[in-house]
Amino acid sequence: MNILLAGGSCSLINSMILKLRKEGHRVCLLTGDKYRHNKYERVFEKYEFSYDCENLNDILESVNADVTILMGAFDTNYHWDGEERETVPFISHLVNILVSYSMTNKKRLIFLSSDEIYNGNYTEDIKEEEPFSGAGIRADALSQAEEICDNFRINRSLDIITLRLDHLYNIPKERKDVNNICADMCLNCMRDGHIKARTEHTFSLLCENDAVEYIYQFVKTSHHKYSLYNLSSNDVVSELKLATMVQKAMGIESNIVTFSDSNGRCVLSGNRFEEEFGVHAFGNLEKNIKDMASYMKKHEAAFLKGEELKLPWWKMLYEKWKWLIKILFPFFENLVCFIPFFMMNNRTVGSEYFANLDPFLLYVLLFAIVYGQQQATFSAILAVAGYMFRQMYTRSGFEVLIDYNTYVWIAQLFILGLVVGYMRDQIRIMRLESQELEEHLHRQIVDIRDINESNVRVKEVMEQQLIDHKDSIGKIYSITAGLEQRMPDEVIFYAVEMLGKLMQTKDVALYNVVNKDYARIFSASSQKARSLGNSIRYREMTDIYDALKEQKVYINKKMDEQYPLMARGIYEGEEVQMIVMMWGLSWEKMTLGQANFLTVVSYLIQNAVLRAQRYMQALEEKRYSQNSRILEPEAFESLVQAYMKAKLKNLVECVLIKVDVQNSEYQKTDEQMSGYMRDSDYMGMLPDGNLYVLLTNTTREGAVIVQDRFEKNGYKTEYVEMMSVCHRE
Repeated sequence: MNILLAGGSCSLINSMILKLRKEGHRVCLLTGDKYRHNKYERVFEKYEFSYDCENLNDILESVNADVTILMGAFDTNYHWDGEERETVPFISHLVNILVSYSMTNKKRLIFLSSDEIYNGNYTEDIKEEEPFSGAGIRADALSQAEEICDNFRINRSLDIITLRLDHLYNIPKERKDVNNICADMCLNCMRDGHIKARTEHTFSLLCENDAVEYIYQFVKTSHHKYSLYNLSSNDVVSELKLATMVQKAMGIESNIVTFSDSNGRCVLSGNRFEEEFGVHAFGNLEKNIKDMASYMKKHEAAFLKGEELKLPWWKMLYEKWKWLIKILFPFFENLVCFIPFFMMNNRTVGSEYFANLDPFLLYVLLFAIVYGQQQATFSAILAVAGYMFRQMYTRSGFEVLIDYNTYVWIAQLFILGLVVGYMRDQIRIMRLESQELEEHLHRQIVDIRDINESNVRVKEVMEQQLIDHKDSIGKIYSITAGLEQRMPDEVIFYAVEMLGKLMQTKDVALYNVVNKDYARIFSASSQKARSLGNSIRYREMTDIYDALKEQKVYINKKMDEQYPLMARGIYEGEEVQMIVMMWGLSWEKMTLGQANFLTVVSYLIQNAVLRAQRYMQALEEKRYSQNSRILEPEAFESLVQAYMKAKLKNLVECVLIKVDVQNSEYQKTDEQMSGYMRDSDYMGMLPDGNLYVLLTNTTREGAVIVQDRFEKNGYKTEYVEMMSVCHRE
């Protein structure tokens, strides 16, 4: 499916990306911010656009998501420290997304809310129908968001699901990820030596991994009964008990500080979800807290160095009042400039050369041009004050006030300042509008180009997938043709080589099932593929064995290092004959589609091996010397040749030993030494007339043991390079 995630970078969204990719879905991401460039897990396509961009419709059309997931309460694009400021963009962005979604895509949309919409003391678990009771702006915003989603669902007949996550927690990787009560307690314990806990507060904690699994149920299901679900672990704990668990897990000297507030028992009921989907939480709270405490103590410096640096008092004062300083600076500049113009006016009064020069007029004009009307008015007031002060050198204040010329000059000063200031303000507004329009058009062009580039990349990927799909028949034919070998050993060697190419891995192993408990390695393409050893008790590999019993492909979803990443059985009837194991696979290959492909190839290998075995059985009399296990020269040379080619390709380890014995004693040698050889080893003659033993999956050092057994029975042996005895291409 195509999945669209919308939200800022956080642990939850990254975990969801990994989960969806692992399940084989194509994940696209809408970051919600064009300039932040946060780090996310790798996705199929990333759209770095804000939620209110004009090209949102084009993005949703391009993705054509089967499921859209809005991070909602867990979207890190919103900083709720300034709650009042974040409410408006949060709601407006949600509405914008829902409008675009309703116009372009009427498939499923999931909105993530949280337990914050409830507050107080509830005697019973809170069900979905319970009215909102949250405290604070953020809680009000989330409850309003839920109502908006529900209104869109009803009025526009949309498939919108709201999921409330109950006290989500995870192991933080660094200081900025400390956003849950458990991590807060661990951090306070390390930093301050005490843990704060509310005495009456009781709640349920939901592990992030459980939350991801819960959300995925709504991604993959085709039907659901309700539009609103509480997601809870039903693992109820008091804040005081949690503090005690954290204190114990941290293992450092600390004390618990208790206090009371309005919060009492507030536990979301997850019964609706569990009854419908039958999924229960698997995370263990106590173990998770121990893991969290261990990780945070191990990386203590990373969590504590994130403390804000103590700034000097003057810097703190500046940071607090810099907005006011920015406003007052033009007034201060005006006052400073007034002084030289006042002095200039005093010097020009009575001057023969500067009698017609008015410094105050120049002063007002200057600030009207630079700052506009506001500073022009202030400078005019200062100029009038300076003029009055200068005139009172020679006249009384009353004489100045009754002088007609004074009012004419003042009117001239204000008219000039206000008119020029107004023109300057208008020109500035027009320029800003022009710049904003230009920037807006430029952003649109850039956005359209980015969307187009994304569509081109998606188109290329889809084209390649279509080509691969069309070529699949050709691939199946080439596989079938390659498996048309005469000997079972050749078939298996080719199968291992072919699987490595098809699954794009260098680590493939094929084990022969010896009995109901053991399997012995037949061929492996690398040292990693041989890591389990030459023999394994495959029944003790519980997860693999359970998949083999049901004839399914095993996928190592837990990433257990002891197991291969994928495994599949090759059967004869209901019995497992061989086990194919693979390591070194990318996430993209660990999907249901690839599992089905491996199943098909396994059937082809199975049929080819059985066909080769039947062929060998039909030629049994011609391949062996009478009444012995000694292969005739032609048959044995073909076998050695096959192993030699496989050894050159690093598909098998084998050793060829020459036995110094007369022709007449071949039969006796076979009778004596057959008990000292494995079923997978071969004895035969080559065209030079000598007797040889081919030890499969054996190193040069391991062959010494077999040589000692022969020599103890009176037979001399020597190691032989297979190249020296095999001449046939």
